[in-house]
Amino acid sequence: MKTDNSCFERVEEFKYFGTALTNQSFIQEEIKSRLNSRPACYHSVQNLLSSSLLSRNLKIKRCRTIILPVVLYGCETWLLTMREERRLRVSENRVLRRIFGPKRDEVTGEWRKLYNEGLNDLYCSLNVVRVIK
Repeated sequence: MKTDNSCFERVEEFKYFGTALTNQSFIQEEIKSRLNSRPACYHSVQNLLSSSLLSRNLKIKRCRTIILPVVLYGCETWLLTMREERRLRVSENRVLRRIFGPKRDEVTGEWRKLYNEGLNDLYCSLNVVRVIK
């Protein structure tokens, strides 16, 4: 007896409980998908993060409870390469720069964005890569 397999088609990629699964098991696409969902979450709390009425500690807590879980969903299965680690750190630093704001340069007196070392000094919690590892 011959069976008809025409109703089955090959699926290259699909979402399962919010996680992008591919037939190649490339985790880069999942991380890319997670990082692409961060801006929507960030824009929903953007006013809170840039408000002068809230303390920095409260802003960091909001970031860790609202934005970080969106990015880290399913990270237990990720094997990070240096490229993905860098992308995650860049994404985290963007949010932290928004929270801490610009810094006045001591020499020139001009305002500039915080460098990564300055962010690391101000943000004493574990960075996103350390949380994943």
